Amino acid sequence: MPDPCVDVLVASYLEQDLVERIARSDPRVRVAYAPELLPCPRWPSDHVGVPRELTADEHDRWTSMLHTADVMFDFDWRHPDRTLEQSPNLKWIQATSAGAGQLVEKFGLSSAPLTVTTAAGVHADPLAEFALAGILHFARGLPRLVADRHTRTWRKQETTELAGRHALIVGAGKIGSRTAELLRCFAVTSTGVARTPRPACAPFDATTTTDRIAEHLPTADILVISCALTDATRGLIGPRELDALPRGALVVNLGRGPIIDEDALAEALSTGRVGGAVLDVTTTEPLREDSPLWTADNVLLSPHSAANVPSENGKIVDLFVENLGRYLSGESALINEFDFDAGY
Repeated sequence: MPDPCVDVLVASYLEQDLVERIARSDPRVRVAYAPELLPCPRWPSDHVGVPRELTADEHDRWTSMLHTADVMFDFDWRHPDRTLEQSPNLKWIQATSAGAGQLVEKFGLSSAPLTVTTAAGVHADPLAEFALAGILHFARGLPRLVADRHTRTWRKQETTELAGRHALIVGAGKIGSRTAELLRCFAVTSTGVARTPRPACAPFDATTTTDRIAEHLPTADILVISCALTDATRGLIGPRELDALPRGALVVNLGRGPIIDEDALAEALSTGRVGGAVLDVTTTEPLREDSPLWTADNVLLSPHSAANVPSENGKIVDLFVENLGRYLSGESALINEFDFDAGY
């Protein structure tokens, strides 16, 4: 008789109460969790951590846990490129990031007979807040105020405001939508850019498609990137697109670094063609040592950590528990199922 239980392996650090919540979600769920075999987290929601030096017995123990897993919470930290070999029973991986496409490709899982679900939406609030903080930083002239304080310069001059500006938000999903909602509170209108046509509705004032971005760049005081990295979006914003923006426009990247031509962005920032950049991601991470972005006064740079907030793990577990119920019932599609063809 087939085993009615599902073996779930938690493959990155989780607080114990969240592990217990997964275990309590359904009597058919058996959870395996061995934090002593996982990388040491640098903060509670650190899903990468510092790799441990395991003994031979500990390696064997982790290999055994991988071998019996039907479902994994996060990818294997040790040999993710050998996932199918190590976990012959594996049917589903719940990723802890919204953009899992690069990981799926990197680990050789693009054609794997697996279901992968992402954490899309979990990071919408903190990323939108980061975008808003950076936009306000430049729109309200805070760099000048900081510089004047350091030089003990007391000078009055005019500043600018957000009200009345327009944002072009490339990626009209949960992160882009939340960013548009926050900007609307400051009387900023927005156009949402999606891969396929959709009717315009709140929080966007208008919508368009990726292939028509060029038409909207000249009116975009703020350009926000919140889409996934795919073959279609790699290098989407290059010298021509940056030059089409109004002089002094702000650029925000919450998606992935390679979506923007980083050298072209650095050049536009150095000339003032782009007034400021708010970046949570860069083309190479860590940012290369010789990058001019390190020293540019009109750049806010986050080391791909703007979404690292205390609530992150709890939100991902909420999503995972909901998906576990759907997986066990077999009656509903899983939330955030990765589309291997589309790449996100």
